[in-house]
Amino acid sequence: MSVVFLRPFVWRGLLLAISLMVASCGTTPACPPLLAEARRLIVVTAEGIDSAIATIETFTRETSSGAWMRVGGPDPAVVGRSGLGWARGFEAFAVTSGEPHKSEGDGRAPAGVFRLGPTFGDVARSGTGHMTLTAGEHFCVDDPASPHYGQIVPLSVAGAGTRGEEMWTEPLYRRGIVVDYSSDGPRRSGSCIFIHVWKGAGVGTSGCIALPEARVAALQDFADGATREGVAAVIAILPKSAPALAKCLPGG
Repeated sequence: MSVVFLRPFVWRGLLLAISLMVASCGTTPACPPLLAEARRLIVVTAEGIDSAIATIETFTRETSSGAWMRVGGPDPAVVGRSGLGWARGFEAFAVTSGEPHKSEGDGRAPAGVFRLGPTFGDVARSGTGHMTLTAGEHFCVDDPASPHYGQIVPLSVAGAGTRGEEMWTEPLYRRGIVVDYSSDGPRRSGSCIFIHVWKGAGVGTSGCIALPEARVAALQDFADGATREGVAAVIAILPKSAPALAKCLPGG
């Protein structure tokens, strides 16, 4: 029997071909790294990728390797009026390639795992980093052409003619939490993603997560608790029909 020795570049080509074949067979994506470090977790589960109806639960754990313990929910919530769209970097968790991706103005909340940002509202709170919404100071830019796309900046910084949300004028923002969603202007990836007060049961949003005011207040306390403890808090948003992401979450 003769032995054939392959040159290094041939081996590299074979390994690449094998890796592509494995990928094409639908390998299960790795769990999002943010979950590994999280000690506080909000899970929002929509009834389907195109459904605005959702439930929300909260979990804590003692260590980053410990077991999750549910501390709240499930409670009713809503997501985007058109349902969910997979955020950039989470497309591999979709069940089919035809499931929508999040984009600006699509009426969908982003599906994926994200850090919780600061709380906000029309009254002051003691939580670190809380934003008390002030006229002219809290303008969320949803204009993909702006260098401040997806950021909350003073109106004077955003500049005249820039499209965005005057947050201090929106009654549903009287209580809320920023979702640390990475906006990409050239890709029109979506912007200004919040947890805020809902209009009512079953009434979807423009792309945020919404629920009754008392539950938003409880989530603000939950987020403040993470800040006080110096631990990571994240939110996972997914449709029921997303087993690859669900397995990364409590009960999965």
